[in-house]
Amino acid sequence: MIKTNFSIIRKEYSGTAAKEDVAAISRHHRIQASPGYRAAARYVLAELQKAGLDAAIETYPANYETKFWNARSFQEWSATRATLHLIAPEKEACKLADYREEKIALIQRSISFQGEAEVVLLENGLETADYANLDIAGKIVLTKGAVPRVRELAVERFGAIGILFDGMNPAPPVRQPMDLADARQYTSFWWTGSERQCFGFVLTPRQGLWLRGLLKKQKVTVKADIESRLYDGEIEAVTAVIPGAEKPEESVLLVSHLCHPQPSANDNASGVAANLEAARTLHKLIASGQLPPPKRSIRFLWMPEMTGSYAYLARHENEIPGMIAGLNLDMVGADQEQTGAVMVLERPPDAAASFTVDLLERLREELFDDVPTHGGLESYAHFRTATTGFTGGSDHYIFSDPTVGVPMPMIIQWPDKFYHSTDDTLEKVSPETLNRSGSLAAAYAHFIAAADEKETRWLAYEMLARFQAQVAQVAHTAVWQGHNPYPKLDYLLERQGTAIHSLLRLHPQADLTAVLRETRQLVTQAANRARSMNHEPLNHKAKELDVWEQKAAALIPRRTRRGPGLAIGAMAELTAAERDEWHAFTKGRQGAYTLGALAEYWADGNRTALEIIDRIEMETGIRDAELIVRQFEMLARLGLLTFML
Repeated sequence: MIKTNFSIIRKEYSGTAAKEDVAAISRHHRIQASPGYRAAARYVLAELQKAGLDAAIETYPANYETKFWNARSFQEWSATRATLHLIAPEKEACKLADYREEKIALIQRSISFQGEAEVVLLENGLETADYANLDIAGKIVLTKGAVPRVRELAVERFGAIGILFDGMNPAPPVRQPMDLADARQYTSFWWTGSERQCFGFVLTPRQGLWLRGLLKKQKVTVKADIESRLYDGEIEAVTAVIPGAEKPEESVLLVSHLCHPQPSANDNASGVAANLEAARTLHKLIASGQLPPPKRSIRFLWMPEMTGSYAYLARHENEIPGMIAGLNLDMVGADQEQTGAVMVLERPPDAAASFTVDLLERLREELFDDVPTHGGLESYAHFRTATTGFTGGSDHYIFSDPTVGVPMPMIIQWPDKFYHSTDDTLEKVSPETLNRSGSLAAAYAHFIAAADEKETRWLAYEMLARFQAQVAQVAHTAVWQGHNPYPKLDYLLERQGTAIHSLLRLHPQADLTAVLRETRQLVTQAANRARSMNHEPLNHKAKELDVWEQKAAALIPRRTRRGPGLAIGAMAELTAAERDEWHAFTKGRQGAYTLGALAEYWADGNRTALEIIDRIEMETGIRDAELIVRQFEMLARLGLLTFML
């Protein structure tokens, strides 16, 4: 029956219809809290209602006074025109950017400006030393550096009035900056209401290269004409539901962020469209009796990335205990041949271990391993796919936080050669990829919504089978490399126990005793095998702690608020010196963002910072005690964390 249901979903799901939705959505300039975003939200709502779903738009305040848990809201923004012309030297005069032609040509949330100004060349402008002996007051700087940091230094501290950005972030191995020489990178200001606001334009790498050469020889003057405004407004989230027949208060969520500039087809008109077609497909199949009605509700959400998740969860806080699981659809439609992408299933963090990725992996195999081998006896997927550990950077980062407790993997096509650029256009999106991602999401949601004792028991043993392969590989690899496998095996056993217990969300009366016993036996067998293969006794002697590990051993961190602490605007509450210090410390540090998020997830007052460092090393293979201790200290300064006595 399970396989039959999946087949029904895949046959009904239309990747072609989803691509039509991508076309419609990508025509809107979908900046968070803007008229273009609102128009896209109304399009999604109309399509849901046309399909017969129970759907609505929720609104939240867009102003500087509102917070959603720890995430600051911000003002609504709109722009009607923006052009940038080079006017001197006169013989090089030309138009450099026009908002009418390419919305990404303007740094989003730029303020109005009409006038002329000299351009000053920066390489990056990320350090205060970059401004030594430069007079930039009242001028515009040209930079490849991260715009938020450049704005703080160039505008806030040294008096520049605007920024020209000619960077293009790499996306290894499919993109280096000059691979998109004539594209512009999506760039935005994020105002908190307390800083000095400014304007800016985005140049292509080719324009930047030319302008940099010109600036090294002579004075350059540009003329900017921007009409825009910031004002108190609203943020919208679109929501639709297929009510559960038995437990409507429980739900599984399919989430897609609706924001990003025009066109942003794969990121994330594709996720929006895939989710929309999943809603249509499930509603039709359930209403017609082709699929059994779900016991739990299936909730579909479209909202601004990150901000919308905070806003929705903060408003529906009393419903969170009933949110059984979710799935984030972000950049799910890329044509793999054009973009170089891989369909990635990203796990939730280990701190939120659950059944979700094991289910998602099995469904992917069930749905798409359909290309026969030469002999016709086996089959496999005819596209690139992988499963990875948690990275974050999208809405699952918030839902999967243990203080929220909604386990949520992500489906993403990554890397994407055209990510966050004007070249992220409709023709790079594939109906076949949309079908794979969307039908997989629909099958996942229906399984969880319909699951009872039978499905729970099946999934428990599916998890056991996958865990067996994992522990065998960990033990074998450790022996091969001459490492001690026992701490990692102990960690995996503990986390798998948590994941198995998450099955009680599906069937609270499930007897998991046998599965837990067999799980422990698997680890014992793997440890014994490792011991028998190792010719030398394994060294269990504890390593001497360094100064940061010693400090970590004395700290027991506990978060004081719900959701990830370093939300939008949080760093603005630090002093300028503290932000400088944090920037210098994290610059070039491997995985700083993800490691910091993982550290927060474990900070529940039940373990020392050293124990958290150990766990992060088990999950990622990276040990950075100084980073974790300093992040905890920073969160404490912000009032987002306290240390237990």
